[in-house]
Amino acid sequence: MEIPDTLFYTSNHEWIRIEGDEGTIGITDYAQDQLGDIVYVELPEPGSTIVRGESFGVIESVKAVSDLFAPVSGEISERNAAAAEAPEIVNQSPYDAGWLIKVRLADSGEVGDLLDAAAYRSETAGE
Repeated sequence: MEIPDTLFYTSNHEWIRIEGDEGTIGITDYAQDQLGDIVYVELPEPGSTIVRGESFGVIESVKAVSDLFAPVSGEISERNAAAAEAPEIVNQSPYDAGWLIKVRLADSGEVGDLLDAAAYRSETAGE
């Protein structure tokens, strides 16, 4: 299972890559593996806001329907239309082509509450 050291993680298995005042959000390799074949992704429109810890969308696989939870608060600057049109891309490339949304951070301090790669590895090791 891939867990890049350069990202931050949530206990709900989302990741975020911080670049300046913007974050790119997706689901982890662990999450896509647990979900199985992803068949549908519902993402918010650019310009809408998300709140840390609240649902911002839905991901559906052949096994389950799961909410997506925001690791940070902010305004959606972009959504990955390719993932919405071809959801299997999230299985194939969860950290690159399969990203879900980009958000302008409302409070960069929220990132400090997230898990680093080592903490996320420890958390998923027992699951």
